[in-house]
Amino acid sequence: MVVLLKVTGISLNHTRLSDGSPKVLLLRTIERPRSVLPLRIVLRVLRLSRSRHHSWKREEECGLDDMPSCPRTSPQQLTYDEVETIKEMVTSDEYRHVPTATLAILAQRIGTVFASPTTWFRLVRLYKWRRPRLRVHPTKPKDGIRSSVPNEIWHVDTTLTRLLDGARAYIHAVIDNFSRRILAWKVSATFNPDITAELLLDAASGLIDVKPTLLVDGGVENFNSAVDELVDSGLLKRLLAQIDISFSNSLIESWRRALKHQWLFLNTLDTVSRLEKLVAFYVDGHNKRLPHSAFRDQTPDEMYFGSGDRVPDELNAAKKVARQSRMEVNRALTCQTCMPFT
Repeated sequence: MVVLLKVTGISLNHTRLSDGSPKVLLLRTIERPRSVLPLRIVLRVLRLSRSRHHSWKREEECGLDDMPSCPRTSPQQLTYDEVETIKEMVTSDEYRHVPTATLAILAQRIGTVFASPTTWFRLVRLYKWRRPRLRVHPTKPKDGIRSSVPNEIWHVDTTLTRLLDGARAYIHAVIDNFSRRILAWKVSATFNPDITAELLLDAASGLIDVKPTLLVDGGVENFNSAVDELVDSGLLKRLLAQIDISFSNSLIESWRRALKHQWLFLNTLDTVSRLEKLVAFYVDGHNKRLPHSAFRDQTPDEMYFGSGDRVPDELNAAKKVARQSRMEVNRALTCQTCMPFT
């Protein structure tokens, strides 16, 4: 014990350890006898509490310039490569139409970075990364009517989009309430009310003994002879939003706002054919590739066809492996501060 006090050569008065150098020297001195003496004994001899020792250890600056804190004392932090991967995905044009929370789950699905959406948001704020977007993400609508199985409730909507030359183009779509899967869609250069009936027939082509409830807004595209004929045939049941029921048609309206503000408005809308290709790309990614947090990170296709039951368990297992790998990488790094005495 006495030898330990002589080795330190520092006053044990805590008030005299306010500057960094004596504090670091004392911490390094504490580590020397750790191989033969328990930490509690060393701290008792130096009259240093565990809480103060822990606080000082947290204040140590790491000698690795690219690390926010010492990886050996904070092994759960993201590695440098993981942070760089997050930066590349956040600032990449390839993912500019993907919300940050969804992008965090997508990174897990493709096996690049396993970090929560909260961590992504914190890094974006900390490093002030800018998403390559021209418009602000619209606010999310409140929850509305919800179904419990696929093809129980459908939503249909027609939206107008202006091209660069001022010409009009119309985007028609049918979405399943349960899975958020786009069942049918079409882009047209002119307004044709009969397109709604064509999309409904396309969406219902594979249904057997199922009669969906169609939620619509008031408009000639949803109330015409062609749609009336489908309703009278018993193929589906039609409800007028906020009239026949108190719920709105916000689910598909939310999707088409995301389509426009997160993707279409980021591109040059010069022709109808160009618009059609852009919509096709977005619908394909929405249905097959982009996970949804409401579905435990499954895609709309996986929810609609019931093929994604394994996804939550696989992601949890992959997260554990990534966490363990991260700790091993961080613990293997050394710097001048945390380098053990020889």
